[in-house]
Amino acid sequence: MKPKPSVMSVFSRTARVAIVVSLPFSFSACAWFTDFKNQPRLEPWESFSVNVNDTMAAPRFNPQMSVPVQGTLVAGVAVSYAPLPLTVDSMSGLVNPTAVDERSLDNGRKYYSINCAMCHGDLGDGNGSMKALNPAYGYSPSLLTESARGRTDGYLWGMLRNGRGIMPNYARIEEADRWDVVNYVRALQAGTAVIGPHGMPGQNGATVPRASATAPQKASPFVPGAVQLTPGSSGKNAATSGREKMSFPNGATTSGGGTGHDEESDAADAAQEMFE
Repeated sequence: MKPKPSVMSVFSRTARVAIVVSLPFSFSACAWFTDFKNQPRLEPWESFSVNVNDTMAAPRFNPQMSVPVQGTLVAGVAVSYAPLPLTVDSMSGLVNPTAVDERSLDNGRKYYSINCAMCHGDLGDGNGSMKALNPAYGYSPSLLTESARGRTDGYLWGMLRNGRGIMPNYARIEEADRWDVVNYVRALQAGTAVIGPHGMPGQNGATVPRASATAPQKASPFVPGAVQLTPGSSGKNAATSGREKMSFPNGATTSGGGTGHDEESDAADAAQEMFE
């Protein structure tokens, strides 16, 4: 006589069957399996912040060490962003491409007063508002010493890019604007600079720098190319609507506004013939 299965054996067998049945569903939803079409990423308008209520954060950033669409003077893949003396020294040979003119000095003054003056002072002598708040904060060196004057423009630019020692990097200042800051520092050293900020704290408009030109949110340049119709289509779609005129390789044309039905039909027939 076959023994009657115990309650524990029935439970164990049921559990094993449940696990086997659920495995395909578990792996189908597993985030480990990724490819170029489905990979870990931030969706458009999705905040990278852990705070779901943070709607002010940028939706996404460029990949780390990527080169922006407009190019870069020093790529992160060539020179790291490490705040190390030798790394900054390696940029000493960079040549300043920005002319010292009124525009450059005015722009450099804006960035300097916002990012640099609180430590290095409006005069560049190291007596900034941080030191006035607490003398113990007076560790920022003067930019008027012979040592600072002897630094190359490329070195100063590299300091803004990487930082060094207790000075943080100011990579948030774009490359072209960093050269303006360098030019302004040179004017401070020469005693020819206009001193002080453009406006009071919280004041906007012309008192603050322009909008970012190379921020990650800036769309890549787009040049519309030739429109290729699907065989048998009417010649109207989201890509062609609003166009004054659309040309085909065989010389046929059609209006994009959709008012000439016969013309569109003829153009569609012409497009169809190209693929036959």
